[in-house]
Amino acid sequence: MKVALYSNRFNQAWFPFLENLIEILLKKEFEIVLCKKLYDEVKPSSPISLSYIEEERLSDVNPDILITIGGDGTLLSSIQYIIGTRIPIMGINTGRLGFLASVSKEEIDAALELVKQQKFVYDKRSLLQIETPKGLFGNVDFALNELTIHKNEVASMITIHAYIDGQYLNSYWADGLIISTPTGSTAYSLSCGGPIVLADTDTFIVTPIAPHNLNVRPMVISDRKKITLKIEGRSHKYLVSLDSHSNYIDADTELTISKSPHSISLIKLEGNTFFDTIRNKLLWGIDRRN
Repeated sequence: MKVALYSNRFNQAWFPFLENLIEILLKKEFEIVLCKKLYDEVKPSSPISLSYIEEERLSDVNPDILITIGGDGTLLSSIQYIIGTRIPIMGINTGRLGFLASVSKEEIDAALELVKQQKFVYDKRSLLQIETPKGLFGNVDFALNELTIHKNEVASMITIHAYIDGQYLNSYWADGLIISTPTGSTAYSLSCGGPIVLADTDTFIVTPIAPHNLNVRPMVISDRKKITLKIEGRSHKYLVSLDSHSNYIDADTELTISKSPHSISLIKLEGNTFFDTIRNKLLWGIDRRN
């Protein structure tokens, strides 16, 4: 089985862990290829001869699994290199919370043994995509977690007019607005009061950021709908983010959000469920008084 290792911002403090990871992979007879950014970081210090591939050419080597090393942000940044392929992702979490990169450093040996024994399933995740008149995001016009509109000035709110399939929904007077996928329901949307949604539901979540009207609440809609957003405010430009990618847009730019025709797959190991993840990550059922 061939695995590719990816990291977009490698921390040298992780090097002993990476050495151990490579040793485990070799011991279990995995074929290893490093993505170029990671290879450039570890090559001077590594006694092991390793091959590498440019991130943009990952599909050329067709790995069975892409292993990301970092946190959820690292996993999100890797999607641009495997979208449109069938390469699944397994995230090793070297950070803090890690809903997507769910394998801890302590679990890696056991996790790779399950992978070797094919004791996993492909957890399909939907993406959203954005359309703008000028194609502002180029080929990276998709998000696994969310699209977010932010105000550009510290003091003033913005007004975001939202339409669902051409029908007027609401004008959000707020600091911004989040359009989230089910996967992104445990990310920024959750911190702004949005609901937790199971990843296999066909939905979008519309969540305002610090709305001026306190009776405006998050809303769940079908991902078969198209969402159109128009922005008003004192500034001439606003910030739009697609996961880890951001761009400033003109105030008169109309945004259309819909479900992407592409999807990605995460590796879900045997015995690991979404309910386990949210209980463990969010500390549900734990009474700190005892």
